Amino acid sequence: MLFFKLSAFYFFYFAAVGVYVIFLPKVLHDLDYSALQIGIVFALAPLMRFATPFLFLKHIKLNQFVFKTALFLSIFCSISFYLTIESFYLFMVNNAILGASLSLILPYLEVNAVKILGKDRYGKSRLFGSIGFTVISLLLGQFLTNPYVAIHYYLAVNILTVIFALLLLKYDDVNHDESITDEPFSFFKYWPFWVSLFFMQLSFGGFYNFFTIYETEHGISLQMTSYLWSFGVLCEIILLYFQAPLLKRNLLNIIKFSIAITIIRWFLLFAYPDNLALTFFTQSIHAFSFGLYHSAVIIYLYSLYSNKKLAQQFMYGVAYGLGGFLGALIAGWLYGEYLFLYSSIFSAFALIFLFNKRLPNKDI
Repeated sequence: MLFFKLSAFYFFYFAAVGVYVIFLPKVLHDLDYSALQIGIVFALAPLMRFATPFLFLKHIKLNQFVFKTALFLSIFCSISFYLTIESFYLFMVNNAILGASLSLILPYLEVNAVKILGKDRYGKSRLFGSIGFTVISLLLGQFLTNPYVAIHYYLAVNILTVIFALLLLKYDDVNHDESITDEPFSFFKYWPFWVSLFFMQLSFGGFYNFFTIYETEHGISLQMTSYLWSFGVLCEIILLYFQAPLLKRNLLNIIKFSIAITIIRWFLLFAYPDNLALTFFTQSIHAFSFGLYHSAVIIYLYSLYSNKKLAQQFMYGVAYGLGGFLGALIAGWLYGEYLFLYSSIFSAFALIFLFNKRLPNKDI
């Protein structure tokens, strides 16, 4: 039953991510937002993901009350989309609040998922998130006739996400989130890894925020672009299902490989933006540059730190927060012919920092 509820949570959570990432930039573009404005809007949510975890170092405990507050705040922000989307400044504030609430939800449940399900079943449960992302990309690509259709979908899947998140609380150990660990949490002990996380997510700024616009401006239809998104996630689903044996090997080497192939992915998008066959190939790489990479990072961090929940919070804060924030801003600023060339360079930096003797390079 836990596996089913967690899988349903992942399905609807990442379906909401699909609406937000694939279609919302296009919606804002159609509402005459400039590229820079789109970059700013989508930068604020990850900025809040970066800032929020610092509150939990000393000032706040991430307990069930805070978790429930974040869940209901996400619904409030989803409803507020209807009132704010046509105003750049109001929508900007709404996204910042949404980002703060989302920064608590996934890290809170991910620790339990790895702890209870283990490496093998965690990956199989997590793949339902990819399925949800794929389903929403196919459905919404057919029915996105006006901006509010996207908001309808986002609100619906967000409500379902909250329902299953609340159902998962019965499996939560209410004491583990307030425990004091023997080892204080520190960035500096493994600082090259945190820098690598940052640059890897920085490289995704152009993809998450402008891939749909980039492809449609190079002659690929919106419907075909939704197929490209879906194909990438389908490849990710297949790898997630079969990744368990890989995750029993050297995790740092797996992370290095995932980044290396991501460098190639971004460069091909830069060099051949209107080549549909190659674009499908680059999307197949998403299985490694996100699916395998994310799983390996989650488990690698789980092994490095005794304060596992805080480590996961900061992973989302540093990578998807600060990296996503600057990635969105830089992508909005640099959007044009060389966007994915810069992405390739950023991911190259992510790889370089992993060749540091501070990082444990062993099977975990």
